[in-house]
Amino acid sequence: MNDALVSIQIIPKTKDQDVIPYVDAAIEVIAQSGVAYEVHPLETTMEGDLSTLLQVIERMHAKMNELGVDSIISQVKIYQNANGVSMNKLTEKYR
Repeated sequence: MNDALVSIQIIPKTKDQDVIPYVDAAIEVIAQSGVAYEVHPLETTMEGDLSTLLQVIERMHAKMNELGVDSIISQVKIYQNANGVSMNKLTEKYR
């Protein structure tokens, strides 16, 4: 059961002016994880088991280190519900 939504904004600090390729690489880590996700203008939201989602964030940071970024700031929001949660259910009245 999906018990959590996790939104993350990853901000790699690098000598490169353009951080978009790094953000794209972080989103690719999410895509390869197999969890449901949606990319939004300022953050990406993932849906799944909280432990799994936190492991995805750890892999995102590992990818940034692998790409040689100087440092990483991540802003993370977590919503957890023991009865289950989904992005669609939380936003259905707005669609």
